[in-house]
Amino acid sequence: MFSRDLKLLKRCLGAGAFVWCAALAHAAPEPVRIAMIEGLSGSFANAGEAVHRNLLLATERVNARGGVQLPGGARPLELLRFDNKGNVDETLAMLKAALDKQVSVVMQGNSSAAAAALIDALNKHNEREPGNRALFLNYSAVDPALTNEKCSFWHFRFDAHVNMRLAALIDVLRDDTGVRRVYLIGQDYSVGQQVLREARASIAIKRPDIEIVGDELHPLGRVKDFLPYAVKIKASGAQAVLTGNWGNDLTLLIKAAREVGVDARFYTFYANALGAPAAIGDAGVGRVLAVAEWHPNVGTPASDRFYASFRERFPNPQDDYVHARMQVMIEMLVAAMERSRSTDALAIARALEGMTLDPRTLGGFHEGWMRAADHQFIQPLYVSVMERAGGAGVLHDNEGSGYGFRTVRYFDPHQTEQPLRCKMHRPTKESM
Repeated sequence: MFSRDLKLLKRCLGAGAFVWCAALAHAAPEPVRIAMIEGLSGSFANAGEAVHRNLLLATERVNARGGVQLPGGARPLELLRFDNKGNVDETLAMLKAALDKQVSVVMQGNSSAAAAALIDALNKHNEREPGNRALFLNYSAVDPALTNEKCSFWHFRFDAHVNMRLAALIDVLRDDTGVRRVYLIGQDYSVGQQVLREARASIAIKRPDIEIVGDELHPLGRVKDFLPYAVKIKASGAQAVLTGNWGNDLTLLIKAAREVGVDARFYTFYANALGAPAAIGDAGVGRVLAVAEWHPNVGTPASDRFYASFRERFPNPQDDYVHARMQVMIEMLVAAMERSRSTDALAIARALEGMTLDPRTLGGFHEGWMRAADHQFIQPLYVSVMERAGGAGVLHDNEGSGYGFRTVRYFDPHQTEQPLRCKMHRPTKESM
């Protein structure tokens, strides 16, 4: 597109070039650029690339139906990739690079530390440069503080935060009467610490008879051999392991537990993706649980069509990582642009506040709303358990592993909603 427009521009500069100038004026519309800032190299590169596939599918869907409908005509979405290498300093460098390209929307998720840095940086940038403001859309950073103590008018979270996910998991654990001993293990950063802290408090309230036989944090993304941790879990006699681990840290932990013969149920946030089902194997059948806003075996025709569209676009089993929240995020962004008739960050933010997901979105299998008070998206949660594919409630497997997840408990949006501690500062007319 760029080379074609450059040729037209050169002809425009020549004598008697009225026709070519008119052609340039009617060239392809300027795209609406949105930026993904994510770890695309390093320990969690697989998670970053998996997110990119979701966002790519979502932007392609928008463009296939004509793009974003704005005054002056429809404009396509253009997804830009920025590799932060899983590092906070690189995240800020990539934010600057994105802003230099006049991007008005940045997206990130696979690190709450990076998300917190983005919030702080955008708060300052948007106040300093009101003519070049940007929004931050968060699809996976789940530290509750991000929509509580650190809440920002410029930040919107589309994932359920730690306390929302954990409340669903522990409601299921509460009813698992055979469990008397639980081992808590997590990554040593803000989210991992929050999971363990909140899990201990919630278990004490909902199942005071349960004994916490382990409470351990490990370095984030640096442990290559989880066997020593697995040995300790086995020695503790734990009947359940609860973890918020994600990426390779989860896969390697579960592999090690299988190797040493840990006989426990795993209550997890993310065991249904990124190699975990294959790593678990038969040992996980009926024993490994995950919590998410959606999973492929929800079992409605609209959900099945949505999942089929993803698999058609990305047929490689290793690429089978799809999340409704990431698709919803792009759809609601586009709806906010169209409602506000603008790509300005302030206008989009005001349109997103309090927005309810159009019930026709993605065929109508998902629901939710963006809570205006803290910019936390409120949506359903499913707790599901690993089973062999082909059994009741498990039409689809994960990543070609032969194992899928069956719904154990469904929580509607009103059940997942949590109290908030956000005191949001909104732009005044003077700062507009």
